[in-house]
Amino acid sequence: MRVFILSMIGLLIGIAVGLGINIHLPVQYSAYLSVAILAAFDTIFGGIRAMIERKFDERVFLTGFFSNTLLAALLAFIGSWLGIDLTLAAVVAFGVRIFNNLAAIRHLLLFRKKIPFHNSSNSC
Repeated sequence: MRVFILSMIGLLIGIAVGLGINIHLPVQYSAYLSVAILAAFDTIFGGIRAMIERKFDERVFLTGFFSNTLLAALLAFIGSWLGIDLTLAAVVAFGVRIFNNLAAIRHLLLFRKKIPFHNSSNSC
């Protein structure tokens, strides 16, 4: 739980710093940034799901975060080098994973303390 609180504090600090600093990225980097952000969201939602399932491992989270982000950026780079839009493959893959993780998180939160139904009409 401590890791989750620290990561949320870091996220809030990062958002505050990002909103406070005026950085202009060239348009040619937009594809790389968008896939990297999707990769980061995929890892974050996967980490939240793992925390709810009590399977969270910091090493898996960190290595997944960096490897997913690097792979997505590499796909975008190779695609632009070849003249093929490979960012679409990364967007579809990460999009599917994000929605699957969100569905699993919703399911786990809704049915965490599911109480079995007891039919009282059968008792005499």
